[in-house]
Amino acid sequence: MSAGFKRRIVREKVLQILYAYEMNNENLMALTQSMFGEIDDAHDRKFGEDLVNRVLINKKELDSKIEERVNNWEMGRIALIDKILLRMTICELMHFPDIPPKVSINEAIEIAKEFSTAGSGKFINGILDAILADEKNSGRLVKTGRGLVDETVTKNRPKTH
Repeated sequence: MSAGFKRRIVREKVLQILYAYEMNNENLMALTQSMFGEIDDAHDRKFGEDLVNRVLINKKELDSKIEERVNNWEMGRIALIDKILLRMTICELMHFPDIPPKVSINEAIEIAKEFSTAGSGKFINGILDAILADEKNSGRLVKTGRGLVDETVTKNRPKTH
């Protein structure tokens, strides 16, 4: 199983944990242990636990970023699955410097197609693209490593041999 596919499964489990917690507000630790119990890789499990915790800790900030982008739309009208996916992805953009923005956004779109409504992928993509642009323009986007932030390549650069 590829590393990317394993991360998708972890993200889907994070979505399920956050959804269940939002609905019932009960025993997050037991819920997390139950959902991540079958994930063998400790690194993947830690990523999932970190994502759950960071989304919950930063929920107010994440929601305010969403609200800034949904003009004339009340937060209560956004499907809960979409709202959670937006929170998760914005959290990855802001608090997980080793994950490329495109990966986070593409994962959210694909998960939305599977778990939410027909138009959710486009809706989520539009919101996340706008937030990503804001974060880049403000200098708040901190990504490290090769290929994590869009690089500009000069055309007609001399070839090296």
